[in-house]
Amino acid sequence: MRNRKEALIRSMLLENYQSYYRLAYSYVHQEADAMDIVQEGAYKAMLKAGSLREERFAGTWIYRIMINTAKDYIKKYGRECELTEEILMDGKECGRNMDLKEAVDKLPMQEKTLIILRFYEDKPLSEIAEILQENLSTVKSRLYRTLEKLRRELY
Repeated sequence: MRNRKEALIRSMLLENYQSYYRLAYSYVHQEADAMDIVQEGAYKAMLKAGSLREERFAGTWIYRIMINTAKDYIKKYGRECELTEEILMDGKECGRNMDLKEAVDKLPMQEKTLIILRFYEDKPLSEIAEILQENLSTVKSRLYRTLEKLRRELY
């Protein structure tokens, strides 16, 4: 049973590496730091593969590990919201997008996680509720309040 779970986790990690990297990058804005987070998260997922209760929730289980690893990394190294000159000068990001990115970065971690999962990772609300282990209506109301907060910040 454990070997099957390990194979499933390994397969999901390989298939979804880019998503995990984007998730980590949205927290730390540094390539090397994001890769460290994904590597540490993958290690934790493989190490704890036997504790996965239901295989059908493997995807949300790994996302939760990646989010927690990113939060731990930020606590340990204090690298949240570092907007480097490279990011500021990136031709893809300008004006309004940069204002939005800065506003999202200023949000408390719980709200920032909601925005990242919903809009950067395009996760449905039901999956976000599973990942965060929260009630769907709680996720909806927190997302609505967070969007209102962002609107007020931007306008």
